[in-house]
Amino acid sequence: MDWRRVAEQMASMARDLLAQDSVSATLERISASAVDLVEGCDAAGILVLHGRQVETLAPTDQLVIDSDRLQERLGEGPCFDAAYTGQGERVFRIADLTAEHHRWAAFAPQAQALGVGSMMGFLLFTEDEDLGALNLYSHKPGAFNEVSELAGWLLASHAAVAFSSARTHAQMEHALATRHVIGEAMGILMSRHHLTEEQAFDVLRRYSQENNVKLREVARQVCELGGLS
Repeated sequence: MDWRRVAEQMASMARDLLAQDSVSATLERISASAVDLVEGCDAAGILVLHGRQVETLAPTDQLVIDSDRLQERLGEGPCFDAAYTGQGERVFRIADLTAEHHRWAAFAPQAQALGVGSMMGFLLFTEDEDLGALNLYSHKPGAFNEVSELAGWLLASHAAVAFSSARTHAQMEHALATRHVIGEAMGILMSRHHLTEEQAFDVLRRYSQENNVKLREVARQVCELGGLS
């Protein structure tokens, strides 16, 4: 492998990831980069677990979704185990799924039927948080070797930083938007009902609590309708 070329590709990819304008665009670029840069990779996607429920993000192929759903339904599999138990390695490589029937007796044969020959997975993490797992698939057994694993690990390291940065940026934008709409709603209430700023906010807060509606949605209602129903 031409490591100079790989390094140049990784550097270009890292800049490209940070240039994406949304979390979803960042994740889609991560998955696409895996297929482009990791030799043997036919499909890729990011798995996130909510309890024991699986969410598949930015899949490049239906195979990724089918594999994740299979692991969710069976409650076993390499991606599921690593993410759910917290006991898996941060990197796993399954050279040949046919040799894994003893580990995942239910998953392995059904994954083979889906067209999975070999797999790799990389937990996406920073010092502060675990973000999910980047999972790579090949239709062929033995498609991934140590070089593929190293390339995948380099990609995942860049991807975790980009993913975390994109999510933080999105959270900040959401917070600013929420602050703006709440401020606008308070202004409407203050003007119409001659309330102080504190009183207007208390009206929004009490309505939110009594009706089990998020404060931002209450504020949006005031902005759209001019008051509370």
